[in-house]
Amino acid sequence: MGKEIWNFIDSGYCSPSFNMALDEALLDWHSQGKIGPAIRFYGWNPATLSIGYFQKAEKEIDLEAVKASGLGFVRRPTGGRAVLHEHELTYSVIVSESHPDMPKTVTEAYRVISEGLLKGFQALGLDAYFAVPETEEERSGLKKPHTSVCFDTPSWYELVVEGRKVAGSAQTRQKGVILQHGSILLDVEADKLFRLFKFPNERVRERMKGSFKDKAVAINEISPKRITFDEAKAAFYRGFQEGLDIDLRPYSLNHAQLAYVEHLAKTRYESDDWNFKR
Repeated sequence: MGKEIWNFIDSGYCSPSFNMALDEALLDWHSQGKIGPAIRFYGWNPATLSIGYFQKAEKEIDLEAVKASGLGFVRRPTGGRAVLHEHELTYSVIVSESHPDMPKTVTEAYRVISEGLLKGFQALGLDAYFAVPETEEERSGLKKPHTSVCFDTPSWYELVVEGRKVAGSAQTRQKGVILQHGSILLDVEADKLFRLFKFPNERVRERMKGSFKDKAVAINEISPKRITFDEAKAAFYRGFQEGLDIDLRPYSLNHAQLAYVEHLAKTRYESDDWNFKR
């Protein structure tokens, strides 16, 4: 028997609302049996700060700084903390909870899906490995993060190179479907990132920024050669095929699907009720 075939969508650079709407739409369509499991690669135009579903935007985020930086802003349907989507490749994976290769627990499903990320980093010549919090202090840090910034601490089975986190992911399960999406950092501007959050004072901001630089790293800080967006796409395309033992085939949205995504983007992901709901 041949390998299972999954859909592959390369949607390029899209608006923040369209990006989140398409991920949600793929989850809906898969739950309805309209499409098979899918992997999607994308970028962001404009660069965007996304926050996790459970975050409190006005409490944690300096929304004036976001606006002044010319960034987009959107709440994700997944949990986790805030991410600046700028110099990165973003991926999403949509697959049924009942898929025979998907473990029942969130943590173990992360491990299986993240095999694709691991193989992608290895294809770029990077010695990546899974984060496994070992001490009670590390495990409690996942429950009570020090900052609102996603890359502050690796979660279970997120990818680490040279002891620092290189990819951050978030997952939700709805309608019997797993949606996992995440950021693969090509470059990171810590100064810009930390201007977007509220801190008690500048001293705390600087301390957290310094801690962040010790815990997170971008591919182009550690790669022997500079990696472009297209090179990253090629590496992780191979990585997901190898890591999940699948074949990928291109999938294009039809006019009706595109109209549905655009409607969802406008009515949900561009609405203040959604983005500032908590």
